[in-house]
Amino acid sequence: MSHQGQERQRLFLGGSWVEPDGGHYAVIDPATEETVGWAPEAARDQVHAACAAARAAFGPWSRTAPEERAAVLGRAADIIRAHLVPYADLAQAETGATTGTARGMQVGVGAARFRRYARVESAEWAIPPQINEAGPFGKAGVMGALAVRQPVGVVTCITSYNNPWANPAGKIAPALAMGNTVVVKPAPQDPLSVYRMAEALEAAGAPAGVVNVVSGRSVEVGEAAVAGDVDMVSFTGSTAVGQRIAEVCGRDMKRQLMELGGKGAALVFDDADLGSAVAGIGTTFSFYSGQICTAPTRVLAQRGVYERLVEQLAAYAGRLPVGDPRAASTVVGPVISAEHRDRVESYVETGRKEGAVVVAGGERPPHERGFYVAPTLLADCTNDMRVVREEIFGPVVCVIPFDEEEEGIALADDTDYGLIDYVFSGDVARAFRVARRLRAGGVGINTVGRNMEAPFGGFKKSGVGRDVGSYALHAYSEVQALVWPG
Repeated sequence: MSHQGQERQRLFLGGSWVEPDGGHYAVIDPATEETVGWAPEAARDQVHAACAAARAAFGPWSRTAPEERAAVLGRAADIIRAHLVPYADLAQAETGATTGTARGMQVGVGAARFRRYARVESAEWAIPPQINEAGPFGKAGVMGALAVRQPVGVVTCITSYNNPWANPAGKIAPALAMGNTVVVKPAPQDPLSVYRMAEALEAAGAPAGVVNVVSGRSVEVGEAAVAGDVDMVSFTGSTAVGQRIAEVCGRDMKRQLMELGGKGAALVFDDADLGSAVAGIGTTFSFYSGQICTAPTRVLAQRGVYERLVEQLAAYAGRLPVGDPRAASTVVGPVISAEHRDRVESYVETGRKEGAVVVAGGERPPHERGFYVAPTLLADCTNDMRVVREEIFGPVVCVIPFDEEEEGIALADDTDYGLIDYVFSGDVARAFRVARRLRAGGVGINTVGRNMEAPFGGFKKSGVGRDVGSYALHAYSEVQALVWPG
């Protein structure tokens, strides 16, 4: 493998490792505040070169047999698996994830996604024949039809900082499986892991130009990757940035897949199993330190369990060890940067001013180095507070009381977001009834777990489109209809 080392990473353009015209910038370990490595800063022309390389590679790649494309993805999965520990160590250094998360949820899920799309699925399906009466289009007859998935073309993939393995793999693997080529613009905070993924794909036999990676802190790198000669943009990140990308896509009718912010509601009814509700909601504190769009950050607790739930959540938050993500006992690592820590802390302060009661956390953990935020629980919240309405993206949970089922549903839906909500109730019939009423792309019923074949995406400002499993193959394709006389 053409391992580039962690000193001065090069860009990956058209099958070559290229020096960046914009120099390099330091990637910082959020736990130690030390430099992990030097990431390349692409110039606008280099981003356009990546788009051109992807365009040139699209014809041959899209005509390659699906089995051959799948074999490349399968080999990439094997290479990633074989390097799981060093790849996870790098991801941990870039993101501050705990060892278990870096290995299992970052690199492990990344490899699993390549393995998933190494499975060839039929890209066509029959439409029932239609009997046409005689008329202006000809005499009576039977019309057969076939729907065929075709690749979209060149796809720009802009990925999130919270998972530099699973998130890019979830875009790149299905896009390549469908015959598209990609220009990947990784999050500026942790791009080095994505270059390891490119090395794995290169070693797996991905032809030159099929995968290109261009990184940079400058906004113009992302802008060039969106405005360039590409057919589709797949973006994971904040709603505000997603809206700007969508405007650019709209001008050229570029296809888009948007996985944006979330403010997941967890409705906890009086008859819920509080143990499983607390453990599920508690993942907001531990999983990426709350830097995850699917986190149940708005807890709507029915009056009968409100006091007990707040008490148990506070105790749970207070027990979680915060600190060095490399230590086996650590559950809560740092957030991504000093700037982001300041943002999360200012939200907690805003919550206090708005009248929320800080029942756990709220103070900076006593570590000399690292961007740590204590798991924080805000009780007695109301739905008009900024801490309840806006995505904080940190280990902060707000609890709001409600009385009747209808009120709980109304509170859950009173939001700009609609990614994943959760319902905890001992009455399964009620849980499903409530779930169907919620305006969210997904609802976890008595669980925060995910089914990795289920469609993923949001209602409202949480995004556009669906991916994961077979839905991702649809997301990265255009559907063509073939019609003929029977």
